Amino acid sequence: MIPSLRRAFNESWTTADYRDLVARLERRTGATLGFPISETPCFFPRSLMDELAATGITLARQILDSPAAMAAATAAVPERFRGPGAGARPVFLQVDFGLVRSDSGRIEPKLVELQAFASLYGFQLMAAEAYREAFHLPPSLRCCLGGLDADAYHAVVRDAIVGAHDPKTVVLMEIEPRRQKTWPDFVVTEQMWGVRAIDTADVQRQGRRLFYTREGQRVPIARIYNRAIPDELERRGVALPFDYRDDLEVEWAGHPAWYFQISKFSIPFLRHPSVPRTWFLHEIDRLPEDRDRYLLKPLFSFAGGGIVFAPTDAQVAAIPMAERANYILQERIPFEPVIDTPDGPTQAEIRIMYVWTDAGGLQPVLPLIRMGRGKMMGVDHNKGLRWVGASAGLME
Repeated sequence: MIPSLRRAFNESWTTADYRDLVARLERRTGATLGFPISETPCFFPRSLMDELAATGITLARQILDSPAAMAAATAAVPERFRGPGAGARPVFLQVDFGLVRSDSGRIEPKLVELQAFASLYGFQLMAAEAYREAFHLPPSLRCCLGGLDADAYHAVVRDAIVGAHDPKTVVLMEIEPRRQKTWPDFVVTEQMWGVRAIDTADVQRQGRRLFYTREGQRVPIARIYNRAIPDELERRGVALPFDYRDDLEVEWAGHPAWYFQISKFSIPFLRHPSVPRTWFLHEIDRLPEDRDRYLLKPLFSFAGGGIVFAPTDAQVAAIPMAERANYILQERIPFEPVIDTPDGPTQAEIRIMYVWTDAGGLQPVLPLIRMGRGKMMGVDHNKGLRWVGASAGLME
């Protein structure tokens, strides 16, 4: 995206530097990475990233400030995931954009998805720093958004995750965290903010209080940094030692209700040039004739699960009428391959990561980049390819 930086990087790239990058990430996390790391960071104009960050706030506000949209979103939360402590605003928000080329030739953003759920706030900052160090990039290249430097980022995200508590009384709660691909992020989260990842099965309950064991001591849990994805809890039939609907003496950094309230469910309510045409499946009588330009998406799956390209009448007919309110039909985004690599032009999906603080409201803090040349950005759609995978966004 910045031609001079792109050319210089491609010309100076070496396998040794890339191996150094991966080694740095694995040393820091003490783990073999369970996902591919791209051979390159992405160099973006600050103006583009500021545009994406501002657009994400506009879209979030369209939902949060609309009584009709919020009423519908609240009604969409399954009974199991309702309960006290959700708060009036989400603590975390992710807005994913693809880049397309307009008829005038301008590169423009298009919304892919949005989700009020936590992301890789620890690992992504560390990855950006590792790219800079391994490839000897100039220190003028920054990764943070919203006018933050690394120290300010650390403080803002700490406030979102830890709040006013002793970090020992805050836990990152996940299903079998060591088995998750996001385990490296959990390790860095503890390194940066002192918050330890624990299994949902290791939470203990006594009355209205929750506890966990740390170095042989029973420690009260004051706040939960929630990383347990509701979709996975349901799919695996995980039995928690508490009920989200209970009146517990605990705060939530990311209550699971928000996973549903701002999600793919929100997209049909949005009106913005960056939003592709989207309908709830139960509200349309038939598929468009040019169905190869559309995607069928289940509302509450994670990481692209269940997406159908160019859906057929038979595939729609197989979905019971009572279930069709849980799907959207969305115009497919023709990603423009904007990253020039030695293996050819590559697409980039840009996630703008936000946190909500009392002082700053909804604040963009960091981009997360996924590169790919397959149908989607996920690992399964880019197997056997180089210069794809997780990356970092660096800006002058």
